[in-house]
Amino acid sequence: MIPLVSNLAPLVCALLLAVTGAGKLFGRQTAQLAANTVLVRVLNDGRRATLALRTVGGVELALAAALLASPEALLPGIGTAVLGAGFTGYLAYAKATAPESSCGCSAAAEGPIGVRSFARAGLVVAGGVAAAGADAAWWSQLTRRPGGSALVLAAAAVLLLCASADLDHVWLLPLRKARIKVFGNPLPSAAGERVPVAATVQLLENSLAWQTAMPVVRSALLDHWDDEGWRVLRYSGSYQDARGTHPVSVLFALDLTLTVDTAPNPAVRVSLIDEETEEVVPSSMLTPVPVRTALPLAT
Repeated sequence: MIPLVSNLAPLVCALLLAVTGAGKLFGRQTAQLAANTVLVRVLNDGRRATLALRTVGGVELALAAALLASPEALLPGIGTAVLGAGFTGYLAYAKATAPESSCGCSAAAEGPIGVRSFARAGLVVAGGVAAAGADAAWWSQLTRRPGGSALVLAAAAVLLLCASADLDHVWLLPLRKARIKVFGNPLPSAAGERVPVAATVQLLENSLAWQTAMPVVRSALLDHWDDEGWRVLRYSGSYQDARGTHPVSVLFALDLTLTVDTAPNPAVRVSLIDEETEEVVPSSMLTPVPVRTALPLAT
């Protein structure tokens, strides 16, 4: 079984690197994602951070092509393991210096770096080491041992799904919904009961309103309070106009009884409050992505 895993490792690693590399290199949200990673702090410029992220994507695509075309070669596997080690070091640095920053691993909008980010980087390292030991082409294994190959590929797919937060909508959210239908909602014990703040934050970060406000937000959650059935979450941010850059408080208001399981597309109220003048900033300062509502909130 071990030789089979090694011989199929180039295919698994190539598919993973092709998906994440293409997302970084060609993704429309790469610049937006780069602004929320620690790369901005390291490079002191959003454009350089975007270029660095796209360069990593190009390297991933090049390794994916090499793994697919020359699975028995040593260098592509070693290169993949080195890349995975680099990812791990980057994640450790980001976790230590900017724990609320985005991973940027797959060019998808993600939350703070967590255990699953490190797990995926570790899988890249392990996959590269396994690929370096391949002694037969992956396509020959698929034809000679189809049953065993299917099991190995299925196990690899399960591992990658569990380690990829940006793929939760593929399996985790449907599983949660099915659990709620069978066993009921484990969070509120009665209709209208408040859910944990972390559940509201998760709901916000899956919303279009959050995607809209991401270019303005510059911090993790700073404060929160409940008011008349709404939970208000406050972040700090900044926006630019003809007079320069101004600090703002970014306020989101969501129904305090909802979670991602009960309301995957909630109504979200968004307001920007200028911290110098305490005036409401026009919503046109946000990136023009449609949201459900954008109503001013009282501070």
